[in-house]
Amino acid sequence: MSGSGTVRIGISGWTYAPWRGNFYPPGLLQADELSYASRQVDTIEINGTFYGLQRPDAFARWYDETPAGFVFAVKGPRFITHIRRLREIETPLANFFASGVLRLEEKLGPVLWQFPASFRFSAERLDQFFALLPRDTEAAAALAEGRSDWLADRSWTKTTQRRELRHTIEIRHQSFLDPAFVALLRRHRVAFVFADSVAWPYTEEVTADFVYLRLHGSEELYASGYSDEALDHFAARIKLWAAGREPNDARRITSEPDPGGRIPRDVYAYFDNDAKVRAPVDARSLRAKLGA
Repeated sequence: MSGSGTVRIGISGWTYAPWRGNFYPPGLLQADELSYASRQVDTIEINGTFYGLQRPDAFARWYDETPAGFVFAVKGPRFITHIRRLREIETPLANFFASGVLRLEEKLGPVLWQFPASFRFSAERLDQFFALLPRDTEAAAALAEGRSDWLADRSWTKTTQRRELRHTIEIRHQSFLDPAFVALLRRHRVAFVFADSVAWPYTEEVTADFVYLRLHGSEELYASGYSDEALDHFAARIKLWAAGREPNDARRITSEPDPGGRIPRDVYAYFDNDAKVRAPVDARSLRAKLGA
């Protein structure tokens, strides 16, 4: 799209048993699933990083198995967001970036920080967290040097060149629907995840130079698919966001649109309705509607 940012439509994760013999062709080896999936969509969220630290050789393997131009989004560890709840996280944050994330090199896209439904908005705690986040790969490599000693033999703390790092946050508690939170995100250039679901708050506040959309299921969480009409709805919105515009009926917390002006924005959209093999089907349908 001329005068627009790059639009990437993908899926959240790729290792799901029900997909085998459906989305994945019969007989495809499990070891080849990422290679196959990454040639059907142009971006995938890495879910494993949310549940525990991965290893540098895993990130290197994922890099090698995907085509040129492919991009991963990486989920930040729940140890930071759910267990520590942003308290005393300097070393865990260093451990995350030392675990091999930087081996993705130019295929490293946004880092997604997902918060639990029990986590309430705290301006002070979030302000401190955002200030700790590295904004480029060189800063991330420097931060990674502070990793725990036990990670010494399984860490990666270098990058081939300086590249921008983007961060985005997904909230699940109503207290975040506060203009003060929007102002905080804009000040730190962190994107507000537009999380379409039947369970959590939804807003379309643009707070960074990119937009991040997660589609969890239109009627049943993680399971139900999106109708042709629903996909048309999101395709139209994605085109506007990419062009630096906003829908006239955007669902906002504040009364004003993004103050950054009409600059082209990159858009990342991920289908997380994987339980009934809807995610890859819907992702391919939406990509087709956007001319991919």
